[in-house]
Amino acid sequence: MPLNRRTFLGTSAAVGAGAAMAGGSAVPAAAHGHGHGHGHGRPPKRYSFTVMGTTDLHGNVFNWDYFTDKEFDDKDHNDVGLAKISTLVEQVRREKGRGNTLLIDAGDTIQGTQLSYYYAKVDPITARRGPVHPMAQAMNAIGYDAAALGNHEFNYGIPVLRKFEEQCDFPLLGANALDAKSLRPAFAPYVIKRMRTPFGRDVRVAVLGLTNPGVAIWDKANVSGKMVFPGLEEQAAKFVPRLRSMGADVVIVSAHSGTSGTSSYGDQVPHVENAAALVAEQVPGIDAILVGHAHLEIPEYFVENERTGKKVVLSEPLKWGQRLTLFDFDLVWERGRWVVERAGSRVLNSNAVAEDPKITRLLADEHRKVVAYVNQVIGTSSAAMSTAEAAWKDEPIIDLINVVQTETVKAALAGGAYASLPVLSQASCFSRTAQIPEGDVTIRDAAGLYPFENTLEARVLTGAQVREYLEFSARYYVRTAAGAPVDTSKLTNAENIPDYNYDAVSGLTYEIDIAKPNGSRIVNLSFEGKPIDPAAEFVLAVNNYRASGGGNFPHVAGAKQVWANSEEIRNTIISWVRAKGSVDAAQFASVDWRLTRDGSPVF
Repeated sequence: MPLNRRTFLGTSAAVGAGAAMAGGSAVPAAAHGHGHGHGHGRPPKRYSFTVMGTTDLHGNVFNWDYFTDKEFDDKDHNDVGLAKISTLVEQVRREKGRGNTLLIDAGDTIQGTQLSYYYAKVDPITARRGPVHPMAQAMNAIGYDAAALGNHEFNYGIPVLRKFEEQCDFPLLGANALDAKSLRPAFAPYVIKRMRTPFGRDVRVAVLGLTNPGVAIWDKANVSGKMVFPGLEEQAAKFVPRLRSMGADVVIVSAHSGTSGTSSYGDQVPHVENAAALVAEQVPGIDAILVGHAHLEIPEYFVENERTGKKVVLSEPLKWGQRLTLFDFDLVWERGRWVVERAGSRVLNSNAVAEDPKITRLLADEHRKVVAYVNQVIGTSSAAMSTAEAAWKDEPIIDLINVVQTETVKAALAGGAYASLPVLSQASCFSRTAQIPEGDVTIRDAAGLYPFENTLEARVLTGAQVREYLEFSARYYVRTAAGAPVDTSKLTNAENIPDYNYDAVSGLTYEIDIAKPNGSRIVNLSFEGKPIDPAAEFVLAVNNYRASGGGNFPHVAGAKQVWANSEEIRNTIISWVRAKGSVDAAQFASVDWRLTRDGSPVF
């Protein structure tokens, strides 16, 4: 890994990561509070400041959906993007005094929209004299103080991440992203910022960044042998006391890790995926945690530290710049040091403000280029197709993904040792609003089927393993007795399983009996018209997220890999449509699976 001015080894972090002044010395309203009668009747010294936080921005600068080619909207009328966040940030800075605020992020910054894709792949920031990443431009202009690394930062490989890091005017923090050889942090673990107070002694605020251990699985191809990712709790336990001994008055953790204490990857790595609450509970000396990764909204959540009994405040702002977290800290000067007297948090909704024209003007050219790119026509379709009902019916639009994946894997295996095995394929309904129109098909239509940067692999499974895989997938449906009314809005996502963790598998026929309990729902599982042979071998065309243990599906992560591709599946779909020139559902659509109850179809 190339060393650059931000690559961080060793422990002189206050210097290495920049003990920057937060500037300004505006006296906050709370500075002249009334107090505990600290001698001579003088009120104690008090100081208040605010730390703002975003997370899971996923390449959103504008309040724009590149897949629908119009302003972003959802059922709750949320807005997205850094241009909106910028307006909120400026409001808070005006209200509190800029010198009494910091702005941090909890990761997943450079992947997720066609805007971020374009500057990683189409006009890459890594090219000689390449462009500056739009997320770096926007975050620099807004004035971020630090950002933790998210797992999606590694999707495009370490060189793209290093280039992005170089382009940022603030450190990317990852105390548990270690160089595989030296086992030292490969990025700055933390930064210490100084807040000027009216009382002479600055407040030292440490921000410790932690990323997700799942990187080791999800981006194995990019990080294997280069970086390792120990657990958040163990690295926090190592660094928090060090930060306190270096004089940190306030310790904030920016953690790309949810609060649930669960993992989607089973026991493949010993570290917890969603460990933020565990960190608060187990590691003394933390005042607040900015939570990321889970795409949930948590305005304020307190966790008691099991050693000290102290309450730690956690907050997770909603993804894509839909919310801005505010941590408000009230400090009091006691026995020669600043002590946190009170800490709380809340979130602001970005739909309440207009986009900051400073940001939209700054990136207007990049936005125009990407809109033009996604609207290129690559073929035609003989009929309109949609994912609106794909979560409960075998729809042609999902068959399209499976056909592309099956053909790609068959071609790759042709002439080799596995060429004679039948190829099955898995696909999920990632978005219920994706559609292929009748007539012209554009890049955004095709890419909209696959909003994630997943790549394709081929793994060998037996008939018995395929059955268990399908049973696991079928837990997604709420058990519904035969004869009971069926409400599609309540039929799916049992146990909070997201749509992307329900797989439809092509190349077989089967029924899912939703009246039966989990584990015995797959009925009439057949291959080429006959009951499947439990010992027969099949090749499964599968995305890298699933193959590496994402969703914790049985057998696939341990199955033999016979082929893998670094090309994103959505690009493979785009290339397939381009090469064919036309998409004819009549040629590939088939109903391979259906929901039943006691043998009767639900739909």
